[in-house]
Amino acid sequence: MSNFTISQRTCISLFFILSAASSIAEPNRVEFPKNIDSLIHYTTVNRGDITEHMLTSKEALNAIEQGQEMPNGTQVILADYRDNEIYRYFVMQKGANWGDDYPTYRQTADWQFQWYWPDGSINVNENTERCQSCHQSRDNANYMFTYSDLKAYIERRRED
Repeated sequence: MSNFTISQRTCISLFFILSAASSIAEPNRVEFPKNIDSLIHYTTVNRGDITEHMLTSKEALNAIEQGQEMPNGTQVILADYRDNEIYRYFVMQKGANWGDDYPTYRQTADWQFQWYWPDGSINVNENTERCQSCHQSRDNANYMFTYSDLKAYIERRRED
């Protein structure tokens, strides 16, 4: 970079900083689950060496069972296990008017998404816009890829 002027170096540096910033997690309203041990494990998804435990609250299950919307405050947790140890958590959380925090092209109703490390810190290597983009395809299923598994769990629970 020695052949560049100070102004050119500043522009190049700014470009790399902004490029990196656009690909990292952003703060939002999603909170790390405070009650993870009390959540209900409704299904497990295996993807090669990765095991994903899907969790949500009794209140969310009851609402779906009664044909209602999941209440505000609901969290759906993907607990990502690698080699039988927790690696990270993916949390989707619903809140009143949370969709308004984003431009229309990013909205997933009132659901927001965040990745966390096991210690509760945000995993800044993940891009939540990518999460929203993918989950938009599931708008008929509460933006969940495991909604049918959740409904099957409710049916099994009824039978018990």
